[in-house]
Amino acid sequence: MSTRTTKKPGPAPTRLDPAVLYISVTLSALFVAWGVFFTGNLATVAEATLGRIIENFGWLFVLASSGFVLLAVVLAFSRFGRIRLGKDGDRPEFSTASWVAMMFSAGMGIGLMFYGASEPLMHMSSPPPGTASAESPDAARVALEYSYFHWAIHPWAMYAVAGLALAYFGFRRSGSSLISSAFRPLLGDRVDGPLGRSIDILAIFATLFGSAVSLGLGALQINSGMNELWGIADSTSLAVLIIAVLTVLFVVSALSGVHRGIQWLSNGNMILAAVLLLFVFVVGPTVFILNSQTQALGGYLASLPEMSFRTGAFGGGEWLSGWTVFYWAWWISWTPFVGTFIARISRGRTIRQFIVGVIIAPSVVSIVWFAILGGTALNQEMHGGGLSAAVAEGEEAGLFATLQTLPWFSITSVVVIILVGLFFVSGADAASVVLGMLSCRGSMSPSRPVVILWGALTGLVAAVLLLAGGLEAVKQVAVVAAFPFLFVMIGMCVSLVKALRAEPRGERAPDGTVTAASVDEHASDDGARPAEVADTQVAG
Repeated sequence: MSTRTTKKPGPAPTRLDPAVLYISVTLSALFVAWGVFFTGNLATVAEATLGRIIENFGWLFVLASSGFVLLAVVLAFSRFGRIRLGKDGDRPEFSTASWVAMMFSAGMGIGLMFYGASEPLMHMSSPPPGTASAESPDAARVALEYSYFHWAIHPWAMYAVAGLALAYFGFRRSGSSLISSAFRPLLGDRVDGPLGRSIDILAIFATLFGSAVSLGLGALQINSGMNELWGIADSTSLAVLIIAVLTVLFVVSALSGVHRGIQWLSNGNMILAAVLLLFVFVVGPTVFILNSQTQALGGYLASLPEMSFRTGAFGGGEWLSGWTVFYWAWWISWTPFVGTFIARISRGRTIRQFIVGVIIAPSVVSIVWFAILGGTALNQEMHGGGLSAAVAEGEEAGLFATLQTLPWFSITSVVVIILVGLFFVSGADAASVVLGMLSCRGSMSPSRPVVILWGALTGLVAAVLLLAGGLEAVKQVAVVAAFPFLFVMIGMCVSLVKALRAEPRGERAPDGTVTAASVDEHASDDGARPAEVADTQVAG
């Protein structure tokens, strides 16, 4: 007989986890001190560590990323796809349009602004070995195909798997929003002890350094825009100053507690980004964009299996480590943040609805983004635009060099700077909230000082990485920090499959979903605890 007590609904109190917070903050502060006082040593160690990881485990990043895609497809179209993320009677809290729009806000960030034009240009001038001759039309086609590959199905499959595990254990198994809670079927009550806290600390570091990468990219791109508009010279010192100013703005935002303001900024980002894309599409090479997108999309889908399992064993390892492996590590480092966000807005949806929506919708956005910005840049380059020379001096200059070939450059470049700045502030706010949740036992309302502390540390880490070696140091540390969390991701998948296999088959409801026994009746099959304390239960 269940002994579960009924509690009145209400806001979850903040319950600080001293072990997780103090250990993770101390290690983060030590890293910042290392970068400030031993800058050269940090860059050397990061480069050497990255080399060892890529040499010995690059294949694991490649294999795991493809495994996440396959797992997502199998779960979506198996009998598990009809299982609802919540009680059997739960229904989605948000309309499909709102749900998809919120996923867009999580998926469209500084990275797309930074690489939208520069990545295709760099692939064209230096294509993957064995695919095409540099600067040729074939190289332009391959450039778009690999841009789609790095930004579409694979990264969103990673987010889908992580978000699905958190939503399933949080809503259907009445667990908490901690990453460690997804391991209860494997570890039992040990997730409440040092082992579970170690998992949450790894999630904190993955999120911290993944977010720092985005902030570093944003600072470099704003710096580049200021140089193009007002002739202010590019410098690491200025990029660090930009990070400092925007971090202060984020802290002010967090202190105000006006979450509607942040939501308004996010919606404003989406509108500005859509306006920018529409402008480039209309005044740019419209017909070429449509033609190139159609052909590159077909090539991407046809070559997807080969690209997914390419490791560089027979050449091209350096190219893969600088692009594909870096991206897979970057996406993995973002899975705690994006996965938690997607899980929070997905209660009541079936597993099939969740996976299809999370993978397809953002992938389409990414493909359209690169088709328009990347296609415009490639068209200009193929007609002697010389954009590759500008990108060779700094990847952050790619978008501005492309916009300079179109009308109203002074206006569009200001729009880009504003977009990047807003993405910086809103992204730092959201990531810091997730870091605060992980530090406060999964509380959906972490204390404001903890959130501000993590925001400040994220800005400091980004600044330190730029000082230690610019963009390359940022990339290197991101891969190193994400490597341990790769094993956490694999463990989450194993735990999720084990819990799903324990689900009773039940009967199919009129809407096609599976009705099953309540969580209280079958939770013991996988060790989940349905009587989890109510104040840590995930709320939509």
